[in-house]
Amino acid sequence: MTEKVVSLKNVTWKRDGNAILHNITWDVERHEHWVILGLNGSGKTSILNLLTGYQWASIGEVHVLGQKFGQTNIPELRKSIGWVSSSVDERYATRGRDTALEVVLSGKHASIGLYEEITEADTQRAKQLLGQLKIDTLADQRFTTLSQGQKRRVIIARALMASPRLLILDEPCNGLDLYSREQLLETIQYLATTKEGPTLLYVTHHIEEVVPAISHALLLNSGTIVAKGDKHSTLTETNLEETFQLPVSINWKDERLWVSLKSKQSTVLDQS
Repeated sequence: MTEKVVSLKNVTWKRDGNAILHNITWDVERHEHWVILGLNGSGKTSILNLLTGYQWASIGEVHVLGQKFGQTNIPELRKSIGWVSSSVDERYATRGRDTALEVVLSGKHASIGLYEEITEADTQRAKQLLGQLKIDTLADQRFTTLSQGQKRRVIIARALMASPRLLILDEPCNGLDLYSREQLLETIQYLATTKEGPTLLYVTHHIEEVVPAISHALLLNSGTIVAKGDKHSTLTETNLEETFQLPVSINWKDERLWVSLKSKQSTVLDQS
């Protein structure tokens, strides 16, 4: 029997009377890892906010980790959901004394800073996570002095501290240079292939960030689903052109998808 990690049933979400998400039906099963692709404003963040209970569906049902929203304790449920984004490390920008290890430890209680009792077992787990992500040598270094790529891996370790069943990666490569991006994507590939690891939802508008271990894709445009399913059948030129509103050519290489604009696009740009 399959285990549904996420299930949205005919979900519409309205803001100020305007529908931002339109009739979204989408299921994520255990052992699937999904990329959510779309332009800015396509509805990616709105879906994330629905899944974490920071927004409430206007119509339809939301189920996460077997819990139906409206019949569950959302703050308690959030303890099983890890969240990684540039906004998390920005919250540490003014906390100049926190070490990488302390940032990871704060993930146990999803706090910014340490306010609860920390056990020796907690410290050992945090160090183990830093080691798994190949940054254990940075444990005692102040978080604010780390490179952007190092900070993002520390934040991933922080998200894993509470052993989440669902891990949301919200544009984690945002602001990274090419070298740091590929290092981080290597980390994400490792997480996705770790036995008994969390289900991953990877949100981006950069198709080349879809690592081989990502198995499925959800494509959005203007709050509606363009396509969903196995990535090889979903990430087609036709679907990507509808998603990004541009004529594209695609090329699969070593299970990574690379996209380029078709030459006629230069004419479109010249007319804009």
